[in-house]
Amino acid sequence: MIDAIKKFFESKILPEPAGGEHALALACAALLYEVARMDFHVHDKELARLQQLLQIKFQLSPAETADLIAATQRQAEDTHSYYDFTRLINQRFSYERKIDLIEMMWQIALVDQTIDKYEEHLIRKVADLLYVSHVDFIQAKHRAQQ
Repeated sequence: MIDAIKKFFESKILPEPAGGEHALALACAALLYEVARMDFHVHDKELARLQQLLQIKFQLSPAETADLIAATQRQAEDTHSYYDFTRLINQRFSYERKIDLIEMMWQIALVDQTIDKYEEHLIRKVADLLYVSHVDFIQAKHRAQQ
């Protein structure tokens, strides 16, 4: 999955060094999409919210965002580990941006008004991999619910 999405960025967006802002957008998009598909059904509302969050947080155009999501969808089945994504985020994101990502994950999970146990498990796992405290994990959830 990572190779396909890296190729997408190299050809469609902007060539940049590994770990640049677009690589971070890619890592976040992959994690957010994983939340959307964790309950075995990706809802249109989840995809719309995912697109909205990516555009706002990474200043991507609607076309760039749609291309990124399409690349992420095509390769989602090949994802077996979140390590590459979380490693990049740990290297480049401040603690506050990590909390913001966790809150975005909660927002995707809450689009359908229910939190599936698999969605919550994934968000908890990513929070742990990003070294986000349990208190901040819960506070992000509460902010997303409001």
